[in-house]
Amino acid sequence: MSNHTHSENEVHEHKHGGIFGEKTELYFSILSGLFFFIGILLEKLTNLSNTYLLISFITAFFFGGYFTTIEAVEKIKKGEFEIDFLMLVAAIGAAYIDKWEEGALLLFLFSLGHALEHYAMNKAKKSIESLGELSPKKALVKRNNVIEEVAVEELKINDIIIIKPNTKIAADGVVIKGKSSINQASITGESMPVDKEAYLSLEELPKDFNELEEKNVVYTGTINGDNAIEVKVLKLSKDSTIARLIKMVSEVETKKSPTQLLTKKFEKWFVPFVIILVFVLCFAYLVLDETVNESLYRAITVLVAASPCALAISTPSAVLSGIARAANKGVLIKGGRTLEDLGSLTTIAFDKTGTLTEGKPRLTNAIALNNFEEKEFLKLVVEVESLSNHPLAKAIYKDIKEQYTIQPANEASNISAVQGRGVSADYKKVKVFIGNEKLLEENQIIISQEVKQQVKNLLAKGHTTMLVAFDDTLIGLLSVMDVPRKTAKETLTKLKSIGIKKMIMLTGDHQNVGDSIAKQIGLTEAKGNLLPEDKVAAIQQLKETETRIAMVGDGVNDAPAMANSTVGIAMGAAGSDVALETADVALLSDKIENLPFVIGLSRKSKSIIKQNLWISLGVVAILIPATLFGFASIGPAVLMHEGSTLIVVLNALRLLRYNEN
Repeated sequence: MSNHTHSENEVHEHKHGGIFGEKTELYFSILSGLFFFIGILLEKLTNLSNTYLLISFITAFFFGGYFTTIEAVEKIKKGEFEIDFLMLVAAIGAAYIDKWEEGALLLFLFSLGHALEHYAMNKAKKSIESLGELSPKKALVKRNNVIEEVAVEELKINDIIIIKPNTKIAADGVVIKGKSSINQASITGESMPVDKEAYLSLEELPKDFNELEEKNVVYTGTINGDNAIEVKVLKLSKDSTIARLIKMVSEVETKKSPTQLLTKKFEKWFVPFVIILVFVLCFAYLVLDETVNESLYRAITVLVAASPCALAISTPSAVLSGIARAANKGVLIKGGRTLEDLGSLTTIAFDKTGTLTEGKPRLTNAIALNNFEEKEFLKLVVEVESLSNHPLAKAIYKDIKEQYTIQPANEASNISAVQGRGVSADYKKVKVFIGNEKLLEENQIIISQEVKQQVKNLLAKGHTTMLVAFDDTLIGLLSVMDVPRKTAKETLTKLKSIGIKKMIMLTGDHQNVGDSIAKQIGLTEAKGNLLPEDKVAAIQQLKETETRIAMVGDGVNDAPAMANSTVGIAMGAAGSDVALETADVALLSDKIENLPFVIGLSRKSKSIIKQNLWISLGVVAILIPATLFGFASIGPAVLMHEGSTLIVVLNALRLLRYNEN
C-alpha cells in the first residue's frame, strides 16, 4: 500500500485530482476493478479470443496504474524507490510472463487502497477548511467621509474603520469615536466585557500601540457590544484564518506519530532488502533446475509477498481516519503524534474563562434589603436596567425577566452612566442608583457594615456586586458571575471515569474565584492569580510528576502554557489566532464536552494501529517463506497481500464511525 513516506518536514503536494475532480483516483480504481472482472468473466464464461481478454486487462492496468506511476516517477526523481515502485515492477513483471490477470488484480487492489487513503485525508481537509468561513473578511472603512467595504487585507495604517454593534473588530487600533463594551475574552481571557471609550487627544497619539491605555484600544477578532464605534487602525490585520487552517492540515502529514516513525525506519532498510532479494531470485535458474520464466515468476511472487504495503498504510490510514472523524465532530487534531499522545493523558490543566465557564456574566443574587418588598425591588431593577446597553445591565435584565417573569412597563427614565461607578436613573420620578459602593457613598447613601461584609464575601467568591439605592436609601444587592458551562461538570465526570486522574484549573482570576468554580464542577485543584508565565511554570512543575499533560485554553494568555504541555488544546471559534497556532488540538465547535470523545477516539486509534501492525506483519511473515519455497503462486500471494492491505484500510476506516460508549 502506498503511503506518504516523505521526509519529516516535507509536505506531500501531489494532486490526486483529474477529469472527475477530487474523486478521480477512486473512480480510476473502480474502473480498474471493473475491467479486471470483465476480463475474468470473459475468460471463464466465453470462448472469445485472447485479444479481447488482453484489451480488458490492459485497460485495468491503465486505470489501476495511472496514479501509482505518477507517484513512483515523482519519488524516483528524488532518488526514492518505495512501495509504489515495487508494485509497478511486480505488475510489469506479471505482464512480461503473460500473467496479465494477476498484474491487473495487483494494481486494482493497490490503487483502491491508495484511493481510500486519500479519501480519508480529503474528508479531514474538507471538514477543517470549511471552518475558514468563520473569520470576517470585510471591514467598513471611512475614507474622505465616504464609507466603503473593503477586504481586511486592504486595510492600511491610520485607516478609520466603522465597527457596527455586535460585530467582530477587523483590526487592532484605538477608539476615536463612541463608547462601547467589548467582549475580548478571546484575546485576554477576561470573563467580563470591557468598557472602551474614545482617545481624546489624537494629536498626541503615542506611536507605540502598547503605550495606549487599555480603555482606548481594541483588538482584532474581539466582539463589539451594542454601540457603534470608530477605530483608527494602528496595526495591519490580515485575515489569516484560511492560511492558518491549511497550514494546520499540512502539519497532519509532517507531524508523524511515534508508531509511524518506527514503521518508516523499518521500511527504509526493508524495501532495499526486498529489491536485492528479488534481483538475486531473477537469476535463480543459474543454480536451480528451472526455466528463466519460472525464476522470474518466483521473484515476482516474492516481490508481491514481501512488499510491506499493509505495514506502510496501517498507521497513516488509522491516523487519517481518526483525524477525519475528529474533524467531523468539530475537533482539529494536528497529526499522528498528537493523536497517539491524547490517548496516554493522565492529567489535564484548564484555563477558566471561556473554557470551563461560559465567559459571560449571569445573575447570581438579587437580594432586597432594609425591608424593601422583593417584587417591587426586582421590578425597579428591570425597569432601570432595560434602559442600559452595558453587558452587566443586560445580563441582570435578561435573567430577572426570565427567572421572575417580570416585564418592564417604561416607568424608568433619564438613565445616565457614571464611568467606573454604575448608573443613575429616575423611577416613578424618584432617583435610583445601581453601582458600586463608591457610587452610593458619593451620593451620601449609607451602607451598613453588615452589607459591606456581605459584598466582601461575594467578591471573595468571584462575584461582581452592585448595590441598589432608591430615594436615598439602600434597598438591595445584585451580583453577577461568569458561571460554569452547563456541560463542564458532566465532562469532568466523564474524564475521571475514563482514567484522567488530575484535573487542575490555572486561572488569572482570584484564588477564591478558582476555588469556587472548582468546587462546583469537581476539579482536583485550582491555582489562581496566575500570569501567563506563571501558567507555564505550573505546567513545567506538573510535568515533573506526570508523564503526559494537556493544557486546555482559549486566549493568547494560554498559548505559552499550551506550547509547554504534551498536548495543547485550544477552545475553538472563540479562540485566538495565537492559541490556535500553538495548540495541537482545537475544539473548533467550542464544545468542551468533546474532550472525552477525542481522548476515547485516540485510544481506539491506538488499538486499531496495533491490530493493523499485527495483521500486516503476520501476512508478510507467512507469505515470504511460502512464496520463496514455491508453496504459494502469484495469484494467492496477490490476494493475501492486497487482501491484508484492504483489511488494514477498512479496519482503519472504522474510526470514521467512532462514537463514545
